[in-house]
Amino acid sequence: MARRALILVEGDPTGNGLLYIQAAQGLGLHPITLSADPARYEYLAAAKYEAIRVDTNNLDALIRECSCLGDIYDIAGITSPLEAFYATIGKLCRHFDLPGPNPTSIKRCCDKFTQRQLLAEADVPIPAYRSAVNAADVKSAAAEIGLPVVLKPAVGAGSCGVRLCRDADELAEHTAYLFGGQYIWRSSPRILVEEFAEGPLYYANTMENEVLGIGAADFGPPPYFVYHEFTYPAVLTDYERTGIANVSLSCLRALGLGWGPTSIELRWTKRGPVVIEVNPRLGGTPGPQLVQLAFGVDLITEHIKLATGDKCNLRKRHSQTAAARILRPDRDGILDWIGGDNRAAAVAGVAEVKFYVQPKTPIVRKGDYRDHLGYVIAASPSRARTEAILQRAVDLIDWSITPFPTLGE
Repeated sequence: MARRALILVEGDPTGNGLLYIQAAQGLGLHPITLSADPARYEYLAAAKYEAIRVDTNNLDALIRECSCLGDIYDIAGITSPLEAFYATIGKLCRHFDLPGPNPTSIKRCCDKFTQRQLLAEADVPIPAYRSAVNAADVKSAAAEIGLPVVLKPAVGAGSCGVRLCRDADELAEHTAYLFGGQYIWRSSPRILVEEFAEGPLYYANTMENEVLGIGAADFGPPPYFVYHEFTYPAVLTDYERTGIANVSLSCLRALGLGWGPTSIELRWTKRGPVVIEVNPRLGGTPGPQLVQLAFGVDLITEHIKLATGDKCNLRKRHSQTAAARILRPDRDGILDWIGGDNRAAAVAGVAEVKFYVQPKTPIVRKGDYRDHLGYVIAASPSRARTEAILQRAVDLIDWSITPFPTLGE
């Protein structure tokens, strides 16, 4: 009998890529990663996981490779840890008659302007928004909506290119950055100009048509949206929890989602929950780890079960409070050293400490997920205790960055 395999299209160097491989092995599957550049995923070579070089932006090439693999293995499922490939995953799954997401729904959801249109048509509460293809459009849209506004590429992830513009100067500066050739576009240049919704930030984890839980998150200082801390589950009143859950389910219906995982970002504003973004995928690291620590539910394993035709099990096995702190640099320069991870990991209640960087790495802050140096995760039966554990561990971690020389030095 042929060995059952799970095909992963691309990986994730700092996120869920390795977790998908480990979860697949835990289910008795043989994980195979298809990538345009397997070498960019260090974990593949480190543990000698099977990887095949293929143009992952070419659907026909992927179909050919999967067909060849089907002569050797029993292809149980196909998925990806990256949103950028989810529409392709949907097409592959349909071609090979495997369970998977609706590619049309995924494509529409990944276009932030189209997503806003569909949510608005379904009366889902969202910020005021406009689409812009040039600087004049941006200026006009900001005048209609009123400053401050958020500028973000219509297609993208990880807060890349996203900035809060509080006045005309910041608006002009970021518009010039996005349209002036510095920003690398994944699609034709198009900006979403959006009202800045103020209020606490929450995210809902859904699987299929069920809201599993709601977490709280916090960004670092403006004007960028770089995550600072996550807490799971969020402390909410019954009214708030019900409101967020109902709006989240409305998003799934409006966008034609409901297969597999979804992560929905919202803010609780003066008018209640307002949807900031619907991501038709699992939240990135450390989101899945927090859910597993808090509830005992491994979302990655449950996603793979769906992708291979099995039923998922979202039954909560326990209840704890889990939290994560993102480690971020306060300056640009050369990372001289970073340490304390072993001491932090030894603190009772700490679940994981991870560094993304090595000494002598150039640090250039981008104002997005690439600014993360690493993270610390902790969990305990109470929120106060978890916060104390997390702070104690973070206090044991330190690093040194030597600023880049200035002109004339």
